[in-house]
Amino acid sequence: MKFVFLSILSTLLGTFAYNPDHIAGPTPPYLVYLKSDYLPCTGVLIHPLWVITAAHCNLPKLRVILGVTNPADVTEEHVEVTSSEKIIHHPYFSISSISYDLMLIKLKRRIRPSNYIKMAELPQHVIPVNTMCSVSTWAYNLCDTTKDPDSLQTVNISIISKAECRSAYKAYEIKENMICVGIVPGRRLPCKEVSAAPAVCNGVLYGILSYADGCVLRADVGIYASIFHYMPWIEETIKNN
Repeated sequence: MKFVFLSILSTLLGTFAYNPDHIAGPTPPYLVYLKSDYLPCTGVLIHPLWVITAAHCNLPKLRVILGVTNPADVTEEHVEVTSSEKIIHHPYFSISSISYDLMLIKLKRRIRPSNYIKMAELPQHVIPVNTMCSVSTWAYNLCDTTKDPDSLQTVNISIISKAECRSAYKAYEIKENMICVGIVPGRRLPCKEVSAAPAVCNGVLYGILSYADGCVLRADVGIYASIFHYMPWIEETIKNN
């Protein structure tokens, strides 16, 4: 019986285990928790009035929470909460594809920078292969996944080539407007982490997670929308709204 229990426990821990080199600590100041009546998502503050996230996120009755480390702790200090004025999907996004998987959220009010809340920089060039990036999002407590996630984690992993990414994801077309981040080939065990994790490299936002067959916090390979390739749409959307 003891052996059976230990075997089950090992399986559970394997299912929810993350990269042992992950960093758990204060929230990166650009990171935003997008809470809704459906599943939450991760977002990034890129402008005093704008947050970017993945278009696949379904966010009814959205609350935008900035500066939060533990969304399950309602007493946490230095947290700002606001709502959205409008949500704008990329015009070419389709729920049947991982392409064009970006969405901009205009906030109800301007956000003032502080020690805990800052905007991420946006890219001015394509990110080179092998660049080290930080991927951050929240994970759920192993024992109770019905509550808000309570474990913010960051893993440092690098950009991989499109050839390596195609090898990891043979069923997907890896396009020029995508980047892949992680360790090849990846273990791809299931886990529960908040969707749309950003990849920030040298302080610059280069990617928003579109798809991962596994856990990005365990360094499994993820396919990200390449922010650089969407800069004209981002700038035009902000300017016109």
